[in-house]
Amino acid sequence: MRPMQERVTERITVLGCGQMGLVMADAALAADIGPVRLWGMPGPQVAELRSHRTNTDRLQHFMLDEQVEVHDDPSAALADATMVLHAIPVQVTAEAWGTFAPHVPDGAVVASMSKGIEVGTCRLPTQILSDVLGDRAVPAVVSGPTIATELARRQPAVMVAACEDEAIAARLQQALHAPWLRIYATTDVLGVELAGAAKNVIAIAAGMCDGLGLGDNAKSAVLARGLAEITRLGEAMGAQAETFFGVAGVGDLATTCFSPHGRNRTFGQALGEGELPDAFFSRTGSTVEGLATAQSLAVLAQRHDVEMPIAAAIHDVLFADVPVKRAFDELMARNMGREWHRAASQ
Repeated sequence: MRPMQERVTERITVLGCGQMGLVMADAALAADIGPVRLWGMPGPQVAELRSHRTNTDRLQHFMLDEQVEVHDDPSAALADATMVLHAIPVQVTAEAWGTFAPHVPDGAVVASMSKGIEVGTCRLPTQILSDVLGDRAVPAVVSGPTIATELARRQPAVMVAACEDEAIAARLQQALHAPWLRIYATTDVLGVELAGAAKNVIAIAAGMCDGLGLGDNAKSAVLARGLAEITRLGEAMGAQAETFFGVAGVGDLATTCFSPHGRNRTFGQALGEGELPDAFFSRTGSTVEGLATAQSLAVLAQRHDVEMPIAAAIHDVLFADVPVKRAFDELMARNMGREWHRAASQ
């Protein structure tokens, strides 16, 4: 038998009161490992959470436990925190942490739950956190196939906690292990983050299959070949190949490509049906991380000399005005090759 881990009390702060912030605050409280605070931008959403313990704009029918403290002041939210869960969109992470950084206690664990790559710099969330915080805090990541509406109903799910320090990953396991949420651990921070970001681009392609009416065969092919692309890039960048075949890789990819609740897949379906991106965003108000990530993947693929035809096709649809149907026709017309081949730099 494995030895029991020593129980550690944590003071947990969740930054961001969107869907993922709400459900992870719920899970952290259920882990019964210490007090939980939730921070959100000053405004009606935080006011509603304080008065009614719900945020109907983000997650209907979800009630936040009274024991979770709700703050809009970063200094109050982060005071004495030993563990911080970052649940804010990647493209505003650097700006947000300009505000948060002065209030983060030295030595705190800062775990990102955001999935994306910063446009322009191609930084992953933990890289942004490291640049902002230096050695004042320990960066980590928590990721996996987690549809927030299912977590809100406390349906079973699994995630991966990644940190180069195994002891920190173990602390995250304890802090987030709820009866309905099982946490695995790894030291492959790069692989977990890259998998979580890149799968959003592949999910857009899967949604396009739905919008074009291409069928499940085509969508499953997109998933399989998309996984090959992500794995090649990850290996070229120094990640572990096995990460992409686990919970944070193929697990998250499958959920995002097939779930009707996935925003990236839904966005792709709308494009496949002929809707323009601006019309989609106006209609839904959704944040689609795969849109920005497609730009960064194109840069990373070129930088590391990795072939990523599906990701490239999605980039061309989004940023070069290539029609969706033509992009898929060109993918089908590519020269045939081996089932798998490694990155050119390997």
